[in-house]
Amino acid sequence: MDEVAGAIADPVRRRIMLMLRDAALTAGQIADGFDISRPAVSRHLRVLRRSGLVQDTAEGRHRVYTLDTAPLGELSSWLDQVQRPSGWHHRFDALETEVYRTRRERRPSPQEEIA
Repeated sequence: MDEVAGAIADPVRRRIMLMLRDAALTAGQIADGFDISRPAVSRHLRVLRRSGLVQDTAEGRHRVYTLDTAPLGELSSWLDQVQRPSGWHHRFDALETEVYRTRRERRPSPQEEIA
């Protein structure tokens, strides 16, 4: 999970992943989408490959890259746990409901206020 989180931490790598979401691309096609050097794009692709987020295959003289989202599953599960409210959150909601209900029951009726 740490390697995947590190790989997606960089905005260039996230953009590469978006590029590969819809189509397999060569390294040259990917590099054409950036204002950075081809060796820099190659280094980003290497990080994505090592994390398992990108697969590459040889087609003639070119390497074709495809996106593999399977490694995101563990990270996604962890993020779901972090974003899920804790047990205390639900208890505080119940307490708040009870406090409002008690206040409503204690409030004097309009006829009692006149007397």
